[in-house]
Amino acid sequence: MASCFQQPGVEEDSVIFFSTSNSPEEYSTSPSSSFNPSPPPQSHQHSRIYFELSVRNLSYTICPNRSVCTSFSHLMQKPKPINILKSVSFDARGSEILAVVGPSGTGKSSLLRIISGRVKDKDFDPKSVLINGRCMASTAQLRKICGFVTQEDNLLPLLTVKETLMFSAKFRLKEKSSKEREERVESLMRELGLFHVANSFVGDEENRGISGGERKRVSIGVDMIHDPPILLLDEPTSGLDSTSALQVIELLSSMAKAKQRTVVLSIHQPSYRIIQYIPNFLILSRGSVVHNGSLESLEETITKLGFQIPLQLNALEFAMEIINTLEDAKSKVYMPALENEPFSYSIWPQEEIVQIQQGSDTKYSGFCSFFNLFEIIFLCSRFWKVIYRTKQLFLARTMQAIVGGFGLASVYIKVRKDEGGVAERLGLFAFSLSFLLSSTVEALPIYLQERRVLMKESSRGAYNISSYMIANTIVFLPFLFAVAMLFSIPVYWIVGLNPSIAAFAFFVFVVWLIVLMASSLVLFLSAVSPDFISGNSLICTVLGAFFLFSGYFIPKENIPKYWLFMYYVSLYRYPLDSLLTNEYWSVRNECFSWQGQDHSKCVLTGNDVLKSRGLDKDTRWINVGIMFGFFVFYRVLCWVILARRASKTTI
Repeated sequence: MASCFQQPGVEEDSVIFFSTSNSPEEYSTSPSSSFNPSPPPQSHQHSRIYFELSVRNLSYTICPNRSVCTSFSHLMQKPKPINILKSVSFDARGSEILAVVGPSGTGKSSLLRIISGRVKDKDFDPKSVLINGRCMASTAQLRKICGFVTQEDNLLPLLTVKETLMFSAKFRLKEKSSKEREERVESLMRELGLFHVANSFVGDEENRGISGGERKRVSIGVDMIHDPPILLLDEPTSGLDSTSALQVIELLSSMAKAKQRTVVLSIHQPSYRIIQYIPNFLILSRGSVVHNGSLESLEETITKLGFQIPLQLNALEFAMEIINTLEDAKSKVYMPALENEPFSYSIWPQEEIVQIQQGSDTKYSGFCSFFNLFEIIFLCSRFWKVIYRTKQLFLARTMQAIVGGFGLASVYIKVRKDEGGVAERLGLFAFSLSFLLSSTVEALPIYLQERRVLMKESSRGAYNISSYMIANTIVFLPFLFAVAMLFSIPVYWIVGLNPSIAAFAFFVFVVWLIVLMASSLVLFLSAVSPDFISGNSLICTVLGAFFLFSGYFIPKENIPKYWLFMYYVSLYRYPLDSLLTNEYWSVRNECFSWQGQDHSKCVLTGNDVLKSRGLDKDTRWINVGIMFGFFVFYRVLCWVILARRASKTTI
């Protein structure tokens, strides 16, 4: 057997991943009689290298987490590990489809995640997965060689089919020119049968777009844009009607034959027509292999067990009904371990595999940098398209700023310069802060929708999380500045605040920083929230706490010591102090309230208003620095959380 890369075994409490090389295992190598691959067309400058995926005695065990309701006696006991996969072995050859079949919960998805490299390196046994007889030293090598299409279509609904594939090409084919990427997308759309819907939106449940079968083909195209030699698909026909499912399988069969691609997919119970395109089946039952081979060999096995397949069922459907009998019969048969059998892999020398892997490492070496300029440019372009086409966000934020600005201005129109006017100005500033900070909540569902796409793309090495965060910031800066202007102009001039141009410019700047802080906070909370309901509740709770401890309702001196830290981290405090200083600092010697009708004595000056808030000095720019710090801090926190999530994702 070819030599393997060795790495020290590491055990973890939650996951155990090992290879049982001495366990008995039967492995059928009977050739398929229902599928004869045709020679692939020589469309490339060089002949395509042939890949054969081999899995040897792969076992996968997890330790369940203790639930909250677990009794005390059970807490003292170590939970029993659950065997997901038990000594699974098979070969998947180029130009053919191998279908992994079995009831729900038999480990089909787990098997595909493992052989696609969607597990941690410390949980991966390099002796269990081989490509052309060579062991894969790490999951990173598998990710570069294998394309993986998940069951869910994680796509941006407001991009067209061509834009979706084009952005995928820009991220995954950075070394190619724009013309080459364009040609690759055009070729792939023809291959996938998507050319007629190239300019149609992908869509989702809320936004009407292409059909479910076409959306599944787009998902396949996204993970095939870099032309991987091995393609793994987790239930690609799930949720599709019979015609769409057949079209997807026909497409995969033609792609496997045309480019000698190795295709492995999981499927429940394929119909008669779908079976014609699948030459080999791997049937799993409770994590164990009960059949590995063609449909004809399955029929022979069923006949030998004394069963007769009903006319209305195919052999695969009947096998699902007698799955326990097949498993029992399989367990009684002993075969020597597969890794002791001789291999012959003259199709592809090992030296060429090493060169391909080294080339992949060079191709993706740019991702080790903190950010990539081209990634940021491409992400900015995609962000802008999504924002512009998200009418709910684009129009809602615009109308919210305009209506809110004019609405507040109409309430506080031409506020007086007396003691009552001082209270009204403070109320205006406090309500404006509450309005602006809470107005970014509607962006939460968009961030949550993008998060799954981000996790999928970043885990595949399409771009860095840091590039995503920088692009998000660049795009939202001018957009939120426009929102700040639309709100500030009517409020400032209709209410009649400090008439100085410099004061107005600073007011706009502070409003801009307020919405930027709010945007960063929502972005951060969307990274830690599992769904919209919990995210919305978390945002309301955090903003409510910040407003309570801003110093507007409770003076700093009256806040309990154990809550005093909230006064310093409140997003309301610093902009509120900045707005008050901006309004009264230049008129701190001006009188706003006189004693008696003859105005003989001034009882309230601008300086008195500032002192009542503890503002003895002009701290406007210090507050600006703190607000900018909050803006950066929440985005850095978001980056850390998303990067950690991406490193652990299995999609």
